Amino acid sequence: MPKKFFQRYMPKRETLRDNKALKVFGSLLHDPNLWCLNRRSASGAFAVGLFMAFVPLPSQMIMAAGLAILFGVNLPLAVALVWVSNPITMPVLFYLAYKLGTWMMNSPPYPFHFELSWHYLAEQMSHIGPPFLLGCATSGLVMAVIGYFAVRGIWRYSVVRSWEKRKLRLPKKIKEVLPNPNKPS
Repeated sequence: MPKKFFQRYMPKRETLRDNKALKVFGSLLHDPNLWCLNRRSASGAFAVGLFMAFVPLPSQMIMAAGLAILFGVNLPLAVALVWVSNPITMPVLFYLAYKLGTWMMNSPPYPFHFELSWHYLAEQMSHIGPPFLLGCATSGLVMAVIGYFAVRGIWRYSVVRSWEKRKLRLPKKIKEVLPNPNKPS
């Protein structure tokens, strides 16, 4: 069940291989282990993708692909999971990461007012940068660990459940194959 579910929503191999940004990796993308889907590769891809979703840089997909190649996990799944932080969810996720960072550093939140200029951004990053980056790193690590163990657990549960269903069907199959001793020949 998990394998079919993930395969339905993963980007296609050709789409990622033809992506201009991922051409940086060249022949590394031809490794078949990056495209296979099993419990280990899926859970590792969840960890990589969810961690990279909290990295506040515009090149998250390229970095997720690099980590997927480095760790030998499913590349399409790792790249797709980066989109947990999309333009709609990013403000909420990053605000919560900032609040977590201020809580962890035991510092009050810096008053916020927005101004579109380089001077403003440089000034604000000196105040909000450390708690924001700490919150992003912590959130990314926590989500990576949760994603890794959740996928492993769900995958294992699914496999055990399918084996149990198979065991229940087995007596019916045996009765159909074996001759019935009470039945006249």
